[in-house]
Amino acid sequence: MNTSLTPGLEARRARTALSVNLNVVAMVRNRRTLAIPSVTRAAELVLEAGAAGVTVHPRPDERHIRAADVRALAELMKQWPQAEFNIEGNPFHNLMNFVRELRPQQCTFVPDNEKQPTSDHGWNLGADAERLAPLVAEARALGVRVSLFMDPQPGAMSQARALGADRIELYTQSYAAAHGTPVQATELARFAAAAEVAQTLGLGVNAGHDLNRDNLRDFLTAIPYVLEVSIGHALMADALELGYAAAVREYLRCMNPR
Repeated sequence: MNTSLTPGLEARRARTALSVNLNVVAMVRNRRTLAIPSVTRAAELVLEAGAAGVTVHPRPDERHIRAADVRALAELMKQWPQAEFNIEGNPFHNLMNFVRELRPQQCTFVPDNEKQPTSDHGWNLGADAERLAPLVAEARALGVRVSLFMDPQPGAMSQARALGADRIELYTQSYAAAHGTPVQATELARFAAAAEVAQTLGLGVNAGHDLNRDNLRDFLTAIPYVLEVSIGHALMADALELGYAAAVREYLRCMNPR
């Protein structure tokens, strides 16, 4: 795939922010009662290395990120006023309690159920918009940006806009699975079409799920106006070999090659 960009598109892509998802750090810690590795220390290290923010997804069963972690990170982020704290999760479970208490810069509404090992689909706004509307309005009234986790369906973007969302986060698993295969271009076209409609409607575009050092640059080349990518599992796997700081720098290099 040709990854060359015109100077204008290169400048637009350079604005993409990296938010590091810390759930894997908490999952490793929770195997023992030793309080290591530290979630807050991991946050410090990735922010020092140049990440624009951190993401957590505190599920009700606390199988990785715990309520205490969310509050500790909120306190830590006061030392990083230029960085973003993104709390994601299902607003019908426990997410809104954190939004009301901590007022992060962004909350990402994700339609997962309590038994899912990881997020695996976007919102069906035809079915869920009525229930979501008051929660979107509440979060925005608290000064919290709202992003909706969405599949790459151009027709759903107008529903997200009508609901009052500020951004959508494209669920990128299908692109990641297709990367390097004959259907990569077809998948990228789906995401580019959805992102184009979202942007035209005034929605910001985020992206996340299974993005890694191999597939990230191609994605951002095809969709240069992505505002933020949220990456956790792959980045933490790389950090086991490279260390937190070097892993973050590698992802930033993929996002903004020079």
